Amino acid sequence: MPDILISENLNGLAIDALESKFEVRRLPDLWKDPAALSAQIKDCRALIVRNQTRVTSELLAAASRLVVVGRAGVGLDNIDVEGAGKAGVIITYAPEQSSISVAEFAIGLMLSLARMIPRATFETKSGQWNRQSLVGSELYGKTLGIIGAGKIGYLTAKRAQSFGMKIVAYDPFINPDSVLLRELSADLVELDDMLALSDVVSCHIPVTRETRGLLDRRRLRQMKSTAFLVNTARGEIVNEKHLVEALKDGMIAGAAVDVRSCEPPLRGELEELHNVILTPHIAAFTIEAQKRVVRAVCEDVVRVLEGKRPHNAVHCPIAWESPNAS
Repeated sequence: MPDILISENLNGLAIDALESKFEVRRLPDLWKDPAALSAQIKDCRALIVRNQTRVTSELLAAASRLVVVGRAGVGLDNIDVEGAGKAGVIITYAPEQSSISVAEFAIGLMLSLARMIPRATFETKSGQWNRQSLVGSELYGKTLGIIGAGKIGYLTAKRAQSFGMKIVAYDPFINPDSVLLRELSADLVELDDMLALSDVVSCHIPVTRETRGLLDRRRLRQMKSTAFLVNTARGEIVNEKHLVEALKDGMIAGAAVDVRSCEPPLRGELEELHNVILTPHIAAFTIEAQKRVVRAVCEDVVRVLEGKRPHNAVHCPIAWESPNAS
């Protein structure tokens, strides 16, 4: 009878260390089969997932011995957090461990858009030498609009400052007197104003009822026709159909999209556009970030199974309330 079930592809020294203390069952493709997942989890005390496993109320009901779910990442949209709370299941995650990698990746996408690096690479490898058609633009002196001024948004903006970019931010949950905003010399503005002011818009918010479809046709029209959109947060934040329209009609100059509303996505119009960069949800996928993420989640799962307080918990029983809970 396994103590810990791992339903996605997770590896590393931290996972190996779990096996020295507990009976661990690794089934990297289990997330694809909800029925098999329900059967496997029945007697497990812990479940470790990435973003593919759907931890639903039905799955929680099937997991009679479950006490903790470890999410190897920051997003929680694949987990019924409220249902877990009612079931007395602790949710641990890695809220900051991949932040630097995501911020660096967002900056890389901005540079790639501004200098047309993917297109230049493809054409040059194809034997072309089209220098005159590859005249890009600088980030220097441009305005970066940050949607979501949390840890990743802050780190992205901080790095953009080194390119001489001005920062404006939209975040209805941040205090206007935030020290982080002051460090960035950032103006906190309403969303429509931020979109109109920005040369690059970068998304760093979770998907919620309020943020789903936040960037729709009306809001994309608020952007400059020369502006770029970068999304390394969640695909559902941007209405993909409306984004295709905006890119085809010249409402915006380009977009870089690392996340999709359905992953992996079916091939569609977005894949056919020359002014969009598409990557397969890899912003957090660096050697360093994944080591930190997996280690943090494994350590917290162990702490819970040993009756100790986890460091990064979404919620805990009152007696274990974590100072880092959010």
